[in-house]
Amino acid sequence: MGQFIHLQAADGFSFPAYVAEPGGQPKGGLVVLQEIFGVNSHIRSVADGFASDGYFVVAPSTFHRVQAGVELGYTEADMGQGFGLKTAVEALPAPGVMPDIQAAIDHAAKAGKVGIVGYCWGGLLTWRSACMLKGLSAAVPYYGGGMTAEADAGRQPTVPVMAHFGEQDHWIPLDTVEAFKKAQPGVEVHVYPANHGFNCDQRGSYDAPAALKARERTLAFFAKHLG
Repeated sequence: MGQFIHLQAADGFSFPAYVAEPGGQPKGGLVVLQEIFGVNSHIRSVADGFASDGYFVVAPSTFHRVQAGVELGYTEADMGQGFGLKTAVEALPAPGVMPDIQAAIDHAAKAGKVGIVGYCWGGLLTWRSACMLKGLSAAVPYYGGGMTAEADAGRQPTVPVMAHFGEQDHWIPLDTVEAFKKAQPGVEVHVYPANHGFNCDQRGSYDAPAALKARERTLAFFAKHLG
């Protein structure tokens, strides 16, 4: 359904983004932020799914500043490689990858109001985007690794946020999710009886009921704030 294009960040850096367009008039724009596995077949299918729901979707490659053409699977080796790439991006001098996400938001804005959704590391970047970037109307991080840690949990979002977590997620302890809820009373937090990565149907941790419920809530949230 979609295709890769090149976008340019404010600092002149050019990077690829997967773009999926709806069949008719778009309901708005959506930015989809990858896990630590690149804009792989799963993230492209997520983008295609949101396009089928009527959104103009942009999924930027947030690894491109450290390595081009990353498309990983979900083996232990893939996980190690992806974690290393994420660490390299996080170590970039500020503002790091945020200008690339801003460029994706700006591109999506041609379809109207823009929402952002991200998974795993993309969930953390979604949270940061909701607090730091311009042009958004809503944000939905899924199991954002690090967003419940002290350094990021204290940020203040400028747009409505809905956050999804798994209560069996060993990467994001439930007590940190509870602390995040107390620190961020304005954020709509949902916790599912599921593990990290429950939305990804290519992972062993996939949980269909949790993924479906979270998707229903996400679509309703975007309909409310992007309509």
